[in-house]
Amino acid sequence: MTHEQQVKDSTRGRTGRLGHLGRAALAAAEAGLAVFPLHPGSKYPALHGQRDCDGTGVCAGGHLGWEQRATRDPRQITAWWSQRPWNLGIATGRSGLVVIDLDDGHGETAPEPWTGARNGREVLTRLAQEAGQPGPWATYQVATPTGGQHLYFRAPEGSALRNTAGALGWRIDTRAHGGFIVGATSRRDVGTYQAVNRAAIAPLPAWLAQALTPPEREPVTGPVATVRPRGAAEKYVEAIVRDETEAMAAAAPGTRHAARLKAARTLGQLVAGRSPLDHMTARARLLGAAEAHIGVQDTSREEVERDVDDGLAYGAQMPRDIDTDGGAR
Repeated sequence: MTHEQQVKDSTRGRTGRLGHLGRAALAAAEAGLAVFPLHPGSKYPALHGQRDCDGTGVCAGGHLGWEQRATRDPRQITAWWSQRPWNLGIATGRSGLVVIDLDDGHGETAPEPWTGARNGREVLTRLAQEAGQPGPWATYQVATPTGGQHLYFRAPEGSALRNTAGALGWRIDTRAHGGFIVGATSRRDVGTYQAVNRAAIAPLPAWLAQALTPPEREPVTGPVATVRPRGAAEKYVEAIVRDETEAMAAAAPGTRHAARLKAARTLGQLVAGRSPLDHMTARARLLGAAEAHIGVQDTSREEVERDVDDGLAYGAQMPRDIDTDGGAR
């Protein structure tokens, strides 16, 4: 008997009580995807975070987050989903995926150059037309309960693509290394994630891979600038934070999604560069400034937090270093 047969035999007696979500997790793993549990009815990881880690068990050698613990092991999946009807999380990077997340516009007016578009799907259609390519629809797709769509693609071999927020266009985000998506059959109070095209997962089209590849940073020539004295650097960074958060808070309805992403990207660059700004402070300032957006045109706290987190993550890919003159390199 092979090891794979032994594993199947050891889990067969327990899969009957997994429910449809547990069976979906096993099916995803069998298809080669790395999965982990999300809290029932939500899109948040159920595995403990670093702040709550006691350094025992699987974390005895150092904290392991959801990305490190995402697995294809049917025994671990059975153990997890035997406990509760967790929602299904799929770690995109670990699974070798790039997922294009097309959000609905929810009635917002699309900014230039996307005027007239009603959602991310229409923006992606325009991008494909401009590239002289067919729409990338012939792949596995999941409809989200808020009117969006997830398009699954296989990442290019050796790809280091990471999450993006609005990099392709209005209402389009992507999930790759460092990200995850909610899998089909998962439920939230607003509805269920449903597979609407069960085609095989297609390779990421070359034109999309090129569009998602960030430009290489030019190598620094000459002497590296020294960091400003801490007091002066703090004043300079505080001015940037103040300008960005005030502009975001004052953004008109219809432009607030883009404004949140812009401000968060800028602060993400500072957090990743040599500046006094840390991630926790940046996130708190952004969320505080965006508080007035919540409840306007059905904007949820969850949507605001996602925009802030996505923007910070994207900005971190392009660190902004503060030099002695208060400029940036």
